[in-house]
Amino acid sequence: MSERKSIQDIMSEVLDDFYGTPGPSPEPKDPAGSGSETPAHADETAGTDGGADGAADLNGGAGDSAGSAEETGSAKAAPESEAAADEPSGMEQLDELIGLTTIKEDVRELVNLVKMQKLREEQGLKSAPVSLHLVFSGNPGTGKTTVARILAKIYKEIGVLSGGQLVEVDRSGLVAGYIGQTAIKTQEKIQEAMGGILFIDEAYTLAKEGSDFGQEAIDTILKAMEDNRKDFVVIVAGYTDLMEDFIGSNPGLKSRFNKYMEFPDYTVEELMAIFDLNCKKYDYELSEEAGKTVQEAIETMAQEKGENFANAREVRNFFETIITDQACRIAEIESPTAEQIKTILPEDVLKGLKKSEEAEPAEDAEEEAAEEAAEEAAEDAEETAEPAEDAEPAGETE
Repeated sequence: MSERKSIQDIMSEVLDDFYGTPGPSPEPKDPAGSGSETPAHADETAGTDGGADGAADLNGGAGDSAGSAEETGSAKAAPESEAAADEPSGMEQLDELIGLTTIKEDVRELVNLVKMQKLREEQGLKSAPVSLHLVFSGNPGTGKTTVARILAKIYKEIGVLSGGQLVEVDRSGLVAGYIGQTAIKTQEKIQEAMGGILFIDEAYTLAKEGSDFGQEAIDTILKAMEDNRKDFVVIVAGYTDLMEDFIGSNPGLKSRFNKYMEFPDYTVEELMAIFDLNCKKYDYELSEEAGKTVQEAIETMAQEKGENFANAREVRNFFETIITDQACRIAEIESPTAEQIKTILPEDVLKGLKKSEEAEPAEDAEEEAAEEAAEEAAEDAEETAEPAEDAEPAGETE
């Protein structure tokens, strides 16, 4: 008996040194778990639910006592679980968006189809192949990027994607100026998006005529789509007519992108709601007269919109111009009240509207000049290439 007690004493001292707490009970462990207490250090290893989450809480806590380690783990877990509980789901975020009724319906139908196919697989039934790659078409500022980000979250929630991240790129993020570099640059973005969604804005710019490395980027993306069907999604986006031409220009694109979502322009009521949402988000309030002035201004914007009308982006820019003018007005008031600081008056709106009107002709002139320069450059290139039929067409620097 004395020999057994001595071994237990030694073990208790070893455990005391290691955990800073008394060692395990000398009682033999009950395999059925009936009536015996779990050692303190076992709780530390397994966590409250016996899973990996409990163990993960201890990664920075070696050397703490059992009690403090459990408290630390609980303190860490509580805010994380509360944050996860407070964060709305992907579908809830989608429903909170202003307008986009048809897009919400399209997304819901697609998600239900994907969920059902996964359920069929789990039940051992055959499932029809469903392409998750999408074409988002529409004018700027209609919510394409926002919906893509929410869709990535939804796909992760239903187990379609492992990461759920959205990687946004355009031509400049994929195409390089030297032979062999475009595939490398594109592959880097693909790897970054693996487990999530690669969102390519203005994708039609990849399909330029002549000798261009955009085709190399397209080929690299198509191969990645073929090789990673289970955990990689691509969404291409841009103007409706240009996207149709882009998809139709390549059989590989046409076969892989067979689902289109058309994003309509916002109505006047929706644009006004977006403006009000910005005010609420940043603690601004419109006076009654200022509200009427903003309404009239947005109605005029919608009626006179041109090809480059940016919808929600236009409203956001208008909002930023107004609060800048409001800030200049408030800066001249000595010791302004909180009410004055947050209130937007008609004069702030009128100044912002005037600046917007003055900026539009300048922007249009710049765009026209850029288009003319591009046309002249193209004509010069054609004239240079005509005499030398065997010469390689002008392209990017090799």
